[in-house]
Amino acid sequence: MVEYTGSVSKVKLQINSPTGTTYNYNLTSGNGYEVFPLSGDGKYTVGVLENASGNEYYRVLTESFEVTLENPFGPYLYPNQYVWFTQESACVSKAACLAEGYSTDLEVVTVVFEYVVNHITYDYDLAANVSSGYLPNPDHTLSCQTGICLDYASLMAAMLRSQGIPTRLEVGYAGTAYHAWISTYISDIGWVSGIIYFDGQSWSIMDPTFAANNSASAVKEFIGDGDNYSTKYIY
Repeated sequence: MVEYTGSVSKVKLQINSPTGTTYNYNLTSGNGYEVFPLSGDGKYTVGVLENASGNEYYRVLTESFEVTLENPFGPYLYPNQYVWFTQESACVSKAACLAEGYSTDLEVVTVVFEYVVNHITYDYDLAANVSSGYLPNPDHTLSCQTGICLDYASLMAAMLRSQGIPTRLEVGYAGTAYHAWISTYISDIGWVSGIIYFDGQSWSIMDPTFAANNSASAVKEFIGDGDNYSTKYIY
């Protein structure tokens, strides 16, 4: 958790993970503590950078520490800056309502997935004009019933995490397109690296944006066995 209390308007948080991946986030003064996931064991280096001018930043704080996760699923069960929710969130209430009466994770994943696919439409105008540093808001997406790929993924991740189902929000490339989707952990099955389509036993990329905006056959042809997806960041 990081809180920025300075006066500079453009501030970055940089996290260097043990895998060598560097994550860059925006920080805003007055937002209080913001939550950022650490997704595995090892040494992390965290830095806060303030904007000097243009695209130039200077480092004002650096901390390094070793991490050992008590629960490897922990980062994918709790809220963070990209998957934000509280007990009072509308998306949490909606997930609880949808999950009522179902006894398995698989059933809950299915009913939440189908809800998001059938009730959220793709916002082409936002996609064409989205600014750098855009953050999804699951409750806003649920309320306005539209969003871009990051909104779809964040909403579904928040809903499933609130039901105790580990869910990763993944960002990377679908073919040549920069894109966001989710993967989820289902008991007795393991990590499901994507869902579009379920035949009773197996799944293909769990990407609610594609499922909501394309025919099943077209999506299946595009993603194939998932090789067209290349994950760059996990939140």
